[in-house]
Amino acid sequence: MTELPDNNLLAALKPDDLARLAPHLQRTAFEGGARLYEPGDVIEQCYFPCGSAVASFYVVMENGDAVETGMVGCEGALGGIVSHGRLPAFARATVLQGGPFLKIPLGQLEAAKAERPSLERLFNRYADCFVAQLFQTAACNASHSIEQRAARWLGAAIERTGTDTVEMTQEKLGALLGVGRSYVTRVLRDLRDEGLILTRRGAIKVTDVQGLRDTACDCNDLIRAHFDDVLRGVYPD
Repeated sequence: MTELPDNNLLAALKPDDLARLAPHLQRTAFEGGARLYEPGDVIEQCYFPCGSAVASFYVVMENGDAVETGMVGCEGALGGIVSHGRLPAFARATVLQGGPFLKIPLGQLEAAKAERPSLERLFNRYADCFVAQLFQTAACNASHSIEQRAARWLGAAIERTGTDTVEMTQEKLGALLGVGRSYVTRVLRDLRDEGLILTRRGAIKVTDVQGLRDTACDCNDLIRAHFDDVLRGVYPD
């Protein structure tokens, strides 16, 4: 891999650090819905979403419901980015929007981090940003209305994909937010009536980005601000 990767975290590496990883990075692609790993799986690969590709973490409950706890696009990575060695996954990792990924075996990543402290420091700073995202998401789920959370989620999705349309059924969005389909249907109807979105079978199109941001809580802004403080330029525009 000689060209600059279409992943902001990799692109933020020092040239020598990126050159150390490059021979071991392999391009691949996944369709939406593909599962990268399940709870308990031993993580053997680190995945970097590229371009408009997005993946999400889900906590699987006793009744089988899977609630989203974090979203990762071109700003980050999934799987063993900070941990040392191959450890079991706690959450499910699923591709939300299909597209290109770069992957690297964890053994190669660990060897590179051991050799180059600057590479390890950058990945550790990303881990801090991702943990902050998880904290903010937990607080958002406990404090904000379903309408605010739905608007926040849609805003975060289009930021990462760089498009105005999210391939998402109402039932799946309800599951992501931890609410029933009938509830999320009413929320989406209200957003549509306000002129913020359009809905069609299996997709939601944002027609008023600023209006959606005004409706959402400020959680996305707080997450972006932390990324900018710790890793300026990595969070997608």
